[in-house]
Amino acid sequence: MNIALIFAGGTGVRMNSVAKPKQFLELHGKAIIIYTLEIFERHPDIDAIAVVCLGGWEDYLAGLIEKAGIKKVRWIVKGGASGQMSIYNGLSAIYGDASVPRDSIVLIHDGVRPLVTEQLITDNIESVKKHGSAVTVTPAIETVINIDPNNEAVVDVLDRNVCRLAKAPQSFVLSDIMAAHKQALHDGRRDFIDSATLMKHYGHSIHTVAGAVENIKITTPLDFYIFRAIMDIKENAQIMGL
Repeated sequence: MNIALIFAGGTGVRMNSVAKPKQFLELHGKAIIIYTLEIFERHPDIDAIAVVCLGGWEDYLAGLIEKAGIKKVRWIVKGGASGQMSIYNGLSAIYGDASVPRDSIVLIHDGVRPLVTEQLITDNIESVKKHGSAVTVTPAIETVINIDPNNEAVVDVLDRNVCRLAKAPQSFVLSDIMAAHKQALHDGRRDFIDSATLMKHYGHSIHTVAGAVENIKITTPLDFYIFRAIMDIKENAQIMGL
């Protein structure tokens, strides 16, 4: 079984949006989270979807999902105090469902990363089948440096040819990622920045999958404008038959 776990629990502080959290901002009358969900909905190998939602917005999200005709969403779960805890809440809902096999593949993805492609989802699934994990990455196209946090001085300049930027989806076997989350809670660790970091910390081998640069996370107003430009280009190309 292949399950998408869509994380949409953020408040969007950097987006400076007062009326709505960033995942509910609309482009052409459709919320960002719906653009994201539709990609997973249409993928033939995705069997079910869980969405971790900002607390108090669950009913609003359910209404958007119903309006969009999305049928694969089986769980809408309240987010936690951090990204790590929100993902844990989603995993707990999936893991607690007796109909879900423990060896299911879970693709963890940002609700505000709506330019994920069908091919990238397929590549993640295949990588987990072969290697037990999949972390979407893109090349580092600018110089990457290490700094001394005390004085901001440059400590080291890394070879960007061997550096990658971790994106999403990040995909694992359900039983493996659930066990790692439980161990983190047992150890009092609630500060892991993403699933790849958590899994690596607890000894799992992480295999990378190449993703497209345009698979951006919409965090700031600039990101939203880039998303709008990309969608407009795609729409115009379709109209012109390109």
